[in-house]
Amino acid sequence: MELFEILADTPWLLTGSVFVLSLLVGSFLNVVIYRLPIMLDRQWRAQAEEMLRPESAAPPPGVDSLQPSPDDLLPADESPQPPSDDLSTTAESPEPLSDLPPAADSPPAPSPYNLVTPRSTCPHCNAPIKAHQNIPVLSYLLLGGKCASCGAPISPRYPIVELATAVLSAAVAWHFGWHWQTIAALCFTWALVALTVIDLDHQILPDIITLPLLWLGLLLSLAWHPGLTPPIPVDPRSAIIGGAAGYLSLWLVYWAFKLATGKEGMGYGDFKLFGAFGAWMGWQMLPLIILLSAFTGAVVGIALIVLRGRDRNVPIPFGPYLAAAGWIALMWGPQIVGGYLSLAGLDQ
Repeated sequence: MELFEILADTPWLLTGSVFVLSLLVGSFLNVVIYRLPIMLDRQWRAQAEEMLRPESAAPPPGVDSLQPSPDDLLPADESPQPPSDDLSTTAESPEPLSDLPPAADSPPAPSPYNLVTPRSTCPHCNAPIKAHQNIPVLSYLLLGGKCASCGAPISPRYPIVELATAVLSAAVAWHFGWHWQTIAALCFTWALVALTVIDLDHQILPDIITLPLLWLGLLLSLAWHPGLTPPIPVDPRSAIIGGAAGYLSLWLVYWAFKLATGKEGMGYGDFKLFGAFGAWMGWQMLPLIILLSAFTGAVVGIALIVLRGRDRNVPIPFGPYLAAAGWIALMWGPQIVGGYLSLAGLDQ
């Protein structure tokens, strides 16, 4: 309890502690960013293969697998025995189906692949990464940005993600102080970091992150009371309307653009992420978030076309701009909206 009191009374110590903790979280987010799309791809492929499997390959009702029948096990020069209802083992009959060995060409069971297994390895030489080689940021600097085993270069994105996670988390701790809102805002920030990089790499915003973020925002609204400092949580009414309005607004834009051009302007993950922002910060913050994200996305998109000659038909992921705008709204949304209304003379 004394440690908690010290953290509550010393903002710089709280901020520094969150910074160090978030370096470790950033290291874990690197694993999530790399492995989660692979896990989802394997899952989708397995589901597709299951759906596209020919009906002739499917086992008949009541049979667990496509084991060979007793007749198939007979030598070619022997005629099959008359059918019988008794499948018990006799000297003249083959062994029961349950004791048959698996087919020789049956595929081996896939090795487990998740966020924990297998251990992290070098992508070039597959050498396991030891614990002292996996210290966030520090190990990268000490190793000179190279693998300790083969000397292959390590992508600088790993320390960048770790450092960005730590800096953003420290800003959250300094802004909200010693309060349970800080924990919620940290979870919000960490989810956005993972979603941003995954969308940049694969142009997907996984449901396994966006949907829990949406539900968590709705659940947090149950803890609202008038004495809480905005922007989180908001009252349940604003959260529910915000979640629905966030999703439906971009859904309508998506279909309007598709009907007008025949192309898909954004993905469904963007709808869910925007709905999550509405659940966290209420419908009142949605105009600010969409304006910030659209403006930033337009500026970056035009810059890429002009400076790098990027093909304008190549899609640009919208999730990173949406995530950046949502984080800004989380930190300074009420002040930005209040300042705008004051300049416009609408705060009367």
